[in-house]
Formats: sequence, C-alpha cells, structure tokens
Amino acid sequence: MTETTMGRRERKKAATRQALADAALKLFLERGYDQVGVKDVAEAADVSTTTLFKHFSGKEALVFDMDADKEAALVAAVRDRPAGRTIPDALRTHILATRFAHPDNPRLTEFLDLVENTPALRDYSHRMWLRHQTALARAIAADIGVPADDPSCAALALFALEAPSLTRNHPDPRHALNGAFDLLTAGWSALHPTDAGT
Repeated sequence: MTETTMGRRERKKAATRQALADAALKLFLERGYDQVGVKDVAEAADVSTTTLFKHFSGKEALVFDMDADKEAALVAAVRDRPAGRTIPDALRTHILATRFAHPDNPRLTEFLDLVENTPALRDYSHRMWLRHQTALARAIAADIGVPADDPSCAALALFALEAPSLTRNHPDPRHALNGAFDLLTAGWSALHPTDAGT
C-alpha cells in the first residue's frame, strides 16, 4: 500500500513538472520569454506559483527540465563507446548528434532559436552545460584508469563541453565543431596514446 501510494505521488509530481515545462515552453514560444512571468506559467498549468517553485528553481529552469538526462548521456558516451573509438571521438559523435539532431523538427528549431536569441536563457544554458564537467571528467578518468582529479581529464571534459559555443555565429557550425575536436583529439592522443577505445 505504501509503495503504491509513493508510486502514485511520484507520478503526480512528474506529471505536474511536465505540465509546467510544457506550459512554459508554449507561452515562451508564443509571447517571447521576457513577456511571460512565472505567474502566467503557473496559471496556464493550473497550479500555484508556490507549486511551480517546488518543481523549478526559477524562470530559466522551466525551459531546461532534462539536465540529469544530459549528464547521464555524456557519461554514457564515454563509458559505452564502441571498441576502437577514442574518448574525444566518442564525445565528438555525441555532441554533434545532440547539436545537429532533428534539423527538420520545427518545434526543436523554435526551441533552439528561443534559447539562442534570449540572453538570459543562453547564459543559463551555458552554465548548466558546464556543470556536467566534473561528472564527465570523472568518467574519463575512470575509463583510462587515472585518479579522478587528473588534470588532463578535467581539461578534455571542459574543452569538449565548451566546443559547441565556438559554433555560435559561425557560417558552418558543424565544420567549426569538428575543427575543435580535431585539435582535442590530437592533444589527447599525444598525452594518452593507449586510448583506442574500450
């Protein structure tokens, strides 16, 4: 009985969180991020602002509700990469797929445009993305069998996560990202020539 109640409670929390995220995105796309307040989002999702703040730390957080999934995917890109693929190449593949996935999805394009054209969201997104550096660096270190605080692993994690920012306003963002990863791969291979994949 307790397990069932807890399961229902967790499902209800997840549903409320999703309703808030969906309402926020819909309103932000329709009216523009700066023209929508948290009260508007709460009303659209039919909850109180108090409930909204139980699920999200602030207005920017409403747009980015998949943070833990992104970190898990980055770690998995290293840990579960195919045999023969180096860590930088695994990260390149993952980040290219994430950055350029679904180019024909109009809703995704609208979302990316919203983030890119709203300074508060762009800055928040960048800060969130870089928060994954520690987990990624630890996964890299564990994979190659060095201490968790190894500086080369921390550097690769940081530079890999920063690479997408180099594509902003570049006429050929895919080329810019590949160029950054070519440099990372060469440097990493010089330091860790035994990293040829799992």
